[in-house]
Amino acid sequence: MFNLRSIDIELGNASSSTAWAQAGATLGELYYKIANTSNFLGFPAGVCPTIGLGGHVSGGGYGNMMRKYGLSVDNVIDARIVDVNGRILDRKSMGEDLFWAIRGGGGASFGVILAWQFKLVPVPGNVTVFRVHRNLAQNATDIVYRWQQVASLLPDELFIRVMPQLENGTVNIAFIGFFLGQANNLLTLMQSSFPELGLRKQDCHEMRWVESLLYWAEFPNGTSIDVLLDRAEGAEVFTKLKSDYVKKPISKQGLETIWKNMISTRTNIMMQWNPYGGIMNKIPETALPFPHRFGNLFKIWYAIIWTNESDTDYNEDVLRWFYEGMTPYVSKSPREAFQNYRDNDIGSGKSDKIVWENATAYGTKYFKNNFWRLTQVKAKVDPSNFFIHEQSIPPAVAHI
Repeated sequence: MFNLRSIDIELGNASSSTAWAQAGATLGELYYKIANTSNFLGFPAGVCPTIGLGGHVSGGGYGNMMRKYGLSVDNVIDARIVDVNGRILDRKSMGEDLFWAIRGGGGASFGVILAWQFKLVPVPGNVTVFRVHRNLAQNATDIVYRWQQVASLLPDELFIRVMPQLENGTVNIAFIGFFLGQANNLLTLMQSSFPELGLRKQDCHEMRWVESLLYWAEFPNGTSIDVLLDRAEGAEVFTKLKSDYVKKPISKQGLETIWKNMISTRTNIMMQWNPYGGIMNKIPETALPFPHRFGNLFKIWYAIIWTNESDTDYNEDVLRWFYEGMTPYVSKSPREAFQNYRDNDIGSGKSDKIVWENATAYGTKYFKNNFWRLTQVKAKVDPSNFFIHEQSIPPAVAHI
């Protein structure tokens, strides 16, 4: 799909500007095009610029504007897809059931996504970002505990990610912030709502929205936005990902146990804790296939990274062990997961055959009760199950 990468922006007023972007375009290419069209428009999606739009959006897609504007998929207004009969369909011709399914249910189960039409969102001329580090000797545990209590309740314009990772045998925690506003307003807000972090004026950096994407992606200061057009040329490391959702604050004792488990792994293991709240609390979980809405404090992304292929089994086992240790602190019945962090451990089948019990296992974790509606749409548009992969949606009749 990487050759299908055209992007066309149609300017309107602050609430009616749109973009048609083909599925092979990257997030970076979309952001670059938006930024060179207007300094006052953006799009709520991920901060990794080399991710392709087709899969990112069809699985949900989120970024640091999710508390203000929701997921990428919440801002899709049309699409083009090739169905099992080879027809190119748009929203009108595919019908609302299929259009619902591909916005968060994973497009690869239903056809081939060719393009998305997005509603662009207003952003101020300058936003504010920060990155503050605290280790365990600097009361990081107390700060994280407080973060759990306030992060989902802060104004929608503010997103603060917590990123624990191992450094020099201890846990270092980065608090990475994004604010749709100026630094002075952010400092006032933080002083009243989250003074425990100790955010200072010198920690805050004002910049254009597109430049904030480079900051979040950890490019060096002064990097040209032209870097957003660079494409990945092949993986240099091996990784395994997992995900969780947290609905109740983890106790300080629980946090200390988590840090001890991280330290005991002695590996390149890391987490990202991404706050919920804001508009995510206001969108019904049945509105789209992506169900993880009201009731979540934050989502956890787990990752482990290694460089030698011979270390694969060991590192995968380490992450599985760490993930198992998180069981007391996360969602239950089902233990929910985010589809874009594809994890075959939670249930999978062969690429050419779906076992209904396996599909139910991963389907209800990714989509909760929306899984059943997805199987009905699948039965309607692809009853022979032509579009199939290890974690695809089976047609509703597949288990009979």
